[in-house]
Amino acid sequence: MGTVSTPSRTLLKVLPTPTPSLEPARPRVAFIVPAHNEAATIGEVLDRLEELPFDMQVIVIDDGSTDATPSILQRWQETRPWGLVIRQPNRGKGAAIRTAIPHVDREIVVIQDADMEYDPADVPMLIEPIARGVADVVFGSRLSGGRPQRAYMFWHLVGNRVLSLLTNVLFNTTLSDMETGYKAFRADVLKTLDLRRNDFSIEPEITAKVCKRKLRIYELPIAYYGRTYAEGKKITWRD
Repeated sequence: MGTVSTPSRTLLKVLPTPTPSLEPARPRVAFIVPAHNEAATIGEVLDRLEELPFDMQVIVIDDGSTDATPSILQRWQETRPWGLVIRQPNRGKGAAIRTAIPHVDREIVVIQDADMEYDPADVPMLIEPIARGVADVVFGSRLSGGRPQRAYMFWHLVGNRVLSLLTNVLFNTTLSDMETGYKAFRADVLKTLDLRRNDFSIEPEITAKVCKRKLRIYELPIAYYGRTYAEGKKITWRD
């Protein structure tokens, strides 16, 4: 009796279907950091920014520093391909911000002071309304409560309250802190603001121009670790 041959079978290994990554895209955020003689704090500010979970760009404008700030920034930039340092003569915070704006290549922009009065840990919350698509500009308020606040200088508080009231009357809005230095923007919005001021008056100029255009402005409470003049605070009642 002959032998019956059995057809050979090729076993196919079924591979699992790849699961799409559910990890959300990181927000693309540019930080504008004006700096003038901030050697004591600029390193800590940049380290704190680097801890944030963003696809980031950091643009530091060294506004004519005469202390160790330039050497700190030079060492920092050597190992940060996403960092840009621009040195210019001392012209003021407004001039520094205006110098940085054309170099922005992310979708969201945050102005970050170099003196550690504003905590970078607040940035994810600050940009959230913009990332969600509901805001064009977000102001971080030092005066709306709910976050740590160093006791405020009384006459600065009075001046800010008066200016905020005037802003609200002129533009029919409800801002509590129109002078805040912590502001976030859609990049395309910031690039279209016709900013002209060179000094600290850039803050009310920004506020007036975003209110006049009736942009979607949100306000969120932030921590504020204010400095005294002995500790290096630069803005005065004249500003």
